[in-house]
Amino acid sequence: MMAQLQEAYIQAVEKAAASVVNIGSAVGPWGPQGRRWPRRGVGSGVVYDANGQILTNSHVIGEAERILVTLADGRSLEGRLVGDDDETDVAVIKVEATDLKAADFADSEKLRVGQPVLAIGNPLGLAGGPTVTSGVVSSLRRNLRRDWFPYGDGLKVIQTDAAVNPGNSGGPLVDLEGRVVAITAATMPWAEGIGFAIPINDARKIADELIAHGSIPRPWLGIAGYDLNRRVAYQYGLSTTRGVLVTEVKPESPAAEAGIHVGDVLTSIGNKPLDDLGHLIEALREAKIGDGVVVEVDRQGRKVHAQVRLGTRPF
Repeated sequence: MMAQLQEAYIQAVEKAAASVVNIGSAVGPWGPQGRRWPRRGVGSGVVYDANGQILTNSHVIGEAERILVTLADGRSLEGRLVGDDDETDVAVIKVEATDLKAADFADSEKLRVGQPVLAIGNPLGLAGGPTVTSGVVSSLRRNLRRDWFPYGDGLKVIQTDAAVNPGNSGGPLVDLEGRVVAITAATMPWAEGIGFAIPINDARKIADELIAHGSIPRPWLGIAGYDLNRRVAYQYGLSTTRGVLVTEVKPESPAAEAGIHVGDVLTSIGNKPLDDLGHLIEALREAKIGDGVVVEVDRQGRKVHAQVRLGTRPF
């Protein structure tokens, strides 16, 4: 039994590692006498298809002026950014090669807590090819908030105890069949044994949109606001203690056209209760541009329903 388990781990690593790449990026600034003093970043990526598309994290690319991709066979190729999406931390780059081994992708909806997984990547930019750490799926659909996770308010990710280090970002989290179940995204610097990865089903949807369009058009309401709580409600004399307090309404936005005002409290959208901004962002993610939705508003203790036609968020 132990020998079989060991062989399963080895075969999974050998299969997945053939599709893992190292990604190096460089950006200015200029030094004395016009010479470059480049800042360099390192990360990982996964071969998305045999035509040279590479799936990675948006934060791996950042503001890179040059991208260098090192393949599993040792070749180094210039990479070109196809598109990236800061909100989900997904990016696609392309190299000019047609003989790449694409990764095998699993269905991340079938993942279970306690399932063994392997994180493969290039931590700390160390030479000698990708490294492997092992662990289990610790939690599914973990909701991370922007106050400590910089890649997307309300982004739902997989939590794992497989060790994740700088440079692992963009690399795959794989099952014991060597199939990619998620894209490693981040770790918590003040905690041990906690890493996070973007479910591959979500990452692939974004990647396909980026390959097709270069960007992700999203529904837009056109307001700015913050979470309502008892303290804020008391400060402003509001009758409700949950929802999103509107602090700004963009001119000519869907919210403005629907008659939503500064000081309103959004309490539901499309019959989905709103406790905070995270709920609002999640509801908008699930909606489509052009959808008509009913937004329930608490306006100085009076319940108002606004019919909103969602627009396209400006880039």
